[in-house]
Amino acid sequence: MPSVVFYFEVHQPMRLSRFSVFNIGHTEDPYATYFNHELNQKIFEKVARKCYLPTNKLLLDLIRKTDGKFRISYSLTGTFIEYCQMFLPELLDSFKDLVKTGAVDLLDETYYHSLSSLFDDLDEFEAQVKQHRQTIKKIFNYSPKSFRNTETIYDNRIAGKVADMGYEGILTEGSERILGWRSPNFVYKSQYSNIKVLMRNYKLSDDVGFRFGAKNWSGYPLTADKYARWMSNSFGDVINLFMDYETFGEHQWEDTGIFEFLKHLPNEVLKYDNLEFATVSEAVEKYQAVGDIDVPWAISWADEDRNVSTWLGNNMQIACFNELKDIGRMIKKQRPKDKELLNVWRLLQTSDHLYYLSTKGFEDGTVHAYFSPYEVPYDGFINYMNILQDLKEKVNGK
Repeated sequence: MPSVVFYFEVHQPMRLSRFSVFNIGHTEDPYATYFNHELNQKIFEKVARKCYLPTNKLLLDLIRKTDGKFRISYSLTGTFIEYCQMFLPELLDSFKDLVKTGAVDLLDETYYHSLSSLFDDLDEFEAQVKQHRQTIKKIFNYSPKSFRNTETIYDNRIAGKVADMGYEGILTEGSERILGWRSPNFVYKSQYSNIKVLMRNYKLSDDVGFRFGAKNWSGYPLTADKYARWMSNSFGDVINLFMDYETFGEHQWEDTGIFEFLKHLPNEVLKYDNLEFATVSEAVEKYQAVGDIDVPWAISWADEDRNVSTWLGNNMQIACFNELKDIGRMIKKQRPKDKELLNVWRLLQTSDHLYYLSTKGFEDGTVHAYFSPYEVPYDGFINYMNILQDLKEKVNGK
């Protein structure tokens, strides 16, 4: 009986202000200056109205109507939680209501949705994971057993560190370059550590996340009964459907029928005797690994390449990333007790900042441009680098 494993990433970045080269060395408060708080509040409240609040309400209703048979998993980034605390505490309360049902599983990740797992050592990564773990425990009184790294970035080194931190399962992309002839519809184990790996069924996930409203897609219109039938015909132990939570109402607008699809999906799935729902942690506990996976280089769920070229695919991104690492070493050496500067540096690690600098073309480029606040990636590069130079001067006490 395959278990349908729904996992949702819930994240909002701290978007940057426009920062001129002439501002370098002339800022008093980095947190107030570097980040566009007015824009961030506006976007957060818009997405909350279109996606988070109505989707939470709908899913809570579906869990209750199915007596908890409909089961889902989330990871909420630290920056998203901060937005809730600042602007919409009732949204955080609605997530608490979901967790209280017992049908919802929370996963840990890096607090800042950062690229720290790609640093030369994993000390900073571990610190951010611990910060996230403490936050989830404090707010939800919940201790996650499974882990989802930023944008499902994964390799052997990351898996080993996550296993050492006590997690039993980790999520990543079901990349053919890793799986070869094997299916993502089974649980695997890292070849070099004792941690189970759930791999995203990217075809079925993207049918909802990216193709749902595409009228030129051969599967259009995607109805709940059709989707449930596809899953019923799938072979394996798990059907891992991992996607952005903003799929519902934001990426796929309400007029596409996405909420009606979601409303009917649990009952359509439960009509099949060979299907059930499970959280990530339940799937990790229930199923044995059918084999090992060896991932010597980093993969992710981003773009067609499904690697880290999304953030480190051109010279602009690499230059910014290297500067970011250098500033971190300076802060920890010269200003180790300056929590304000450390927090700002960590907010600048959020993956979105380098995502906006991608120069990829075709469909990947279209998606990057849709999310980017910049006209062209070069504008983003100059803006980001100016902020990094100002932060460097502050670390040096200038």
